[in-house]
Amino acid sequence: MHLAPSTLRGAASAATLTLLAVAVGCAPQPEEKAADKPSAASCAKGELGTEVSGKLTIATDEPAYEPWFKDGKPAGGKGFESAVAYAVAKRLGYAEADVVWQSVPFNKAFAPGEKTFDFDINQVSISDERKKAVDFSSGYYDVRQAVIALKDSKAAKAKSIADLKGVKLGAQVGTTSLNYIDDVVKPTRAPAAYAKNDQAKSALQNGQVDAIVVDLPTAFYITAAEVTDATIVGQFENTGGKPEQFGLVLDKGSPLTSCVSGAVDALREDGTLASIEKQWLSDAVDAPVLK
Repeated sequence: MHLAPSTLRGAASAATLTLLAVAVGCAPQPEEKAADKPSAASCAKGELGTEVSGKLTIATDEPAYEPWFKDGKPAGGKGFESAVAYAVAKRLGYAEADVVWQSVPFNKAFAPGEKTFDFDINQVSISDERKKAVDFSSGYYDVRQAVIALKDSKAAKAKSIADLKGVKLGAQVGTTSLNYIDDVVKPTRAPAAYAKNDQAKSALQNGQVDAIVVDLPTAFYITAAEVTDATIVGQFENTGGKPEQFGLVLDKGSPLTSCVSGAVDALREDGTLASIEKQWLSDAVDAPVLK
């Protein structure tokens, strides 16, 4: 059977429209792309799915140490992490009165399982291993690890990583500090792991360990105000291609992660993080680098 030219043209046009419709239907839609990154409106206070409606629940460990929290009071707004927490809250539209603090042990903050907080701030280093269990915000502080020893000890005379290999070292369990002992120093003696930094400090003072490893700002505070007969032996270079960073911890797959990261990024870009760091961590000047 032969079809008229007009009939053929009509069939061809219909086929073309059908193909276009299929192509358009298969193409990524703008709404789908936008869903990957919440809009400014979806990060507004009234639209955030927080633990308690109208409130922002922030967690940290107890006791809360300086220079991260002043006088052990997270809600005081003083100390680097307390100030950062309130700055993030403000960016998200929450007044100080809308912030609720919760006590959560350090290791529990990034352990698997549903969280009871919106985010945790407690010097938790971002790592691929921890990302398997929780979400992290963008980094809010670039950090290095440091070694502390009593001034009159043999460990205090160490000038290199090799000098620390025979030293009895200690650090808080579950921390990057302990990882640096295992992975960078690789001591000949098994390191001591403690539930809290206070226990590590006591072990140092009592001679149970020769030196302890903590983050650099904490090292400056410990040697200046808590264990004044101790000294900072030196700091480690960052391992890997980018600096170690502390990040805010969120529940795995939290709908708040993008909004919280956006707030941290904005605080970095407008200089707020640098200003808070200068105010509360200005004593953390350079220490000798151990190589």
